[in-house]
Amino acid sequence: MIYITRRERFSAAHKLYREDWSQEQNEAVFGNCSNPNWHGHNYELFVTVKGEVNPETGFVIDLKKMKSIILKYVISKLDHKNVNLDVDFMKGKKASTEVIAMEIFRVLKPYFDQENVQLHVVKLYETENNFVEYFGE
Repeated sequence: MIYITRRERFSAAHKLYREDWSQEQNEAVFGNCSNPNWHGHNYELFVTVKGEVNPETGFVIDLKKMKSIILKYVISKLDHKNVNLDVDFMKGKKASTEVIAMEIFRVLKPYFDQENVQLHVVKLYETENNFVEYFGE
């Protein structure tokens, strides 16, 4: 078993808040992340798949194919978008980095299954100091 990782980047705005809470309560829980005028990040996404090396190619997966899957199903939907308002797979969900990473994993998994590799982990950096890793359920 071998693991291979592809890094992609995207910029997106979001806001952490609950509509059923007052602005004061949102600020108490979410701080500056509940800014009514949104805020943004330059995210770094690391997608790792695992599998056996194909003896004919020497690849676990063709990295061009891996890039294509990530760009088509994730980056094109997130880059320069408002996560709360514009991203179909985030509708009705909290736009925390944790939930974004979980949803990216959910979106990508079936496409990598078709490529005969297993999605191992999605790692999402919100800032250079803050990141999450999601290995699936």
